Amino acid sequence: MFSSFTALSLPGRGATRLAAAALVSAVAAAGVVTGAGPAAAAQDGVSRGQGGATATIGGLKTHGTAVIHGADGDQEVPAGLFEMSVDGGGMLQTYCVDIQNPTQQDAKYRETPWSGTSLGTNDDAGRVRWILQNSYPQVNDLAALAKKAGVRGGLTEQDAAAGTQVAIWRYSDDTDVEATDPQAERLADYLEEKARDLAEPAASLSLDPPAVSGRPGERLGPVTVRTDAGGATVTPPVDATAGGVRIVDKDGAAVTSVTDGTQIYFDVPKDAEPGTAGLTVQASTTVPVGRAFASESRSQTQILAGSSESTVTATATATWADQGPIPALSARKNCAEGALDITASNKGDEDFTFELLDTEYTIAAGETRTLSVPLPEDRPYDFTVRGPAGFEQRFAGVLDCRTRSAALADTTHTLTEPAPSTPVVTPGPSTNLADTGSSGVTPLIGGTAIGLVAIGGTVLLLLRRREERP
Repeated sequence: MFSSFTALSLPGRGATRLAAAALVSAVAAAGVVTGAGPAAAAQDGVSRGQGGATATIGGLKTHGTAVIHGADGDQEVPAGLFEMSVDGGGMLQTYCVDIQNPTQQDAKYRETPWSGTSLGTNDDAGRVRWILQNSYPQVNDLAALAKKAGVRGGLTEQDAAAGTQVAIWRYSDDTDVEATDPQAERLADYLEEKARDLAEPAASLSLDPPAVSGRPGERLGPVTVRTDAGGATVTPPVDATAGGVRIVDKDGAAVTSVTDGTQIYFDVPKDAEPGTAGLTVQASTTVPVGRAFASESRSQTQILAGSSESTVTATATATWADQGPIPALSARKNCAEGALDITASNKGDEDFTFELLDTEYTIAAGETRTLSVPLPEDRPYDFTVRGPAGFEQRFAGVLDCRTRSAALADTTHTLTEPAPSTPVVTPGPSTNLADTGSSGVTPLIGGTAIGLVAIGGTVLLLLRRREERP
């Protein structure tokens, strides 16, 4: 069995023992979840395993204004459509959720399941998708939209964008907000009244599972492709550690292109040294309306309103060894539980044991299990699991599961309690307060915006326990 150690262990200890270990540090994540070690070349972090589009936010492009009515008075905010540029080509139009949280300038976003955002715990998330499907820009005949909504005098693009955003906020943030323009406000009322529950759309591209393992001489998998694209291309392993690994179908034929439902395998030569390799699947498609986009820099969560033909990618990794533990790990944020769900499988002949945040986990030989690792809200996490034959998987990011409005409401309800000792900082220069649901002149935001905090693993654990305290 492989033992485990934490970041406090002596440096030479892990090198002299074949250990499956978690090196835990709360170094502030720079905004991107990345892989490490042999797996890094194949899988750029946890979120990439989920697949989809990656984009950079460019700010508000079509918008009006709205007013938030709160206990401390009224606050005027811009309301409308953002534009995002997709890595590899393409443009996205999005509305925001989490009205009180600012966007970060040029923040990177990844297509994310609702379960990894505040929408995952919101019973009205499906109504937000209905609004997106039945308003601007999906409905670009503004005369017809105005007639249906009973808006006299018609709608401009700015009115339509502002009214749609306001209607979304009423469901995404459960807040008292109205458009300042009467036409936009009438549209918002109509959309709020008519909204019905719709299911979450599927990812534009994903691989299931995103990590597999086994022994040399075997076909490791299958990995199933899920996409709404007509077809996708497969880039085989190029890392030097791949050592002749091919991507094949169940019959052993080489695979270079796939469609929805295709199952692919890593064909590992029998004489391959223990190692790790990865593949990338890439397609061009329109991303489904209603997909969430989240940033690891705690920038305001976005929800998709429109997409051009855009580049989408997904990655998968394979690990192999002759004997001992042969682990495969992948992760997904679980906002319903306030945790990171790590799916761990062990195709080896010995137990795989590792430690995360002072908790030891053991995956028996031949077992696959999902572990729910509790994490504090809005605090960066960064830990690495290492195993035999150079296996290394890093998990880094931030759990952003609650809207700022909900957090502020909790603060209001507990004003009589002692103030928390957690450091609170105002947004730095990278915060673009002009392109956000919140105004830069609002003291409420400046006093409550929580930045990324660089702390040690022990302090991170204390923060987690404080978060769990009733």
